[in-house]
Amino acid sequence: MITMTFSSQPNPTTTSRHTPPLTVAAIDSMLEYLVAHWHKVEPAHQEEGLGGKICDLHRFNFLLWHEEDIARSPEVTDARIAQVKRAIDKYNQARNDAIEKTDDWLIEELSRRGIVAGPTAPAATETPGAAIDRLSILELRRFHMQEQIERADATQEHREKAATRMAVLDMQRAHLTEALGRLLGEIFAGERPLRVFRQMKMYNDPSMNPYLYKATDKAGTRTAA
Repeated sequence: MITMTFSSQPNPTTTSRHTPPLTVAAIDSMLEYLVAHWHKVEPAHQEEGLGGKICDLHRFNFLLWHEEDIARSPEVTDARIAQVKRAIDKYNQARNDAIEKTDDWLIEELSRRGIVAGPTAPAATETPGAAIDRLSILELRRFHMQEQIERADATQEHREKAATRMAVLDMQRAHLTEALGRLLGEIFAGERPLRVFRQMKMYNDPSMNPYLYKATDKAGTRTAA
């Protein structure tokens, strides 16, 4: 395991209380680095604070991405597909929880700094946690698109198609990082409120998913009988 640190954290002695706790450039650099690094080692990190929340989210996206790759293989058995589907459900639930925990950390930080948006300040349709989730997936997509560009066994046409798509991904990254930076700046300036968007996922909850609680009820009935 390697200890990662965000090198571009604002210096509290030279920045105001309205400076976001991490720069978007630092966040994206970490996401990009970890995608490549985790393809060589077991995905893990030792980050704390906001960096740790973001790395948790990124790790779940990394694991989810590769389980979905397995699920699409025509050589995988039905039994293996069932295992993969359960893993996908688990990682997707963890990913959604990690988005909320990232936003929760930011809300707590705003409270610590005494930053409160005015009652008429307009809320954004997307939270920073959700935008970071999109950036995490984008860096995964860029890494794997680069693999296609460099494939020795692929045709020149395939590599050129991948390169064209990479140009679009690069443009999307520029747009997303710019928007995320603006959103964080407005939130920490008190110009926008930050409200966690609770997903309220039901499919993994045995008391909410009818297929789970009905199965439990049937099992209980059989036991009682």
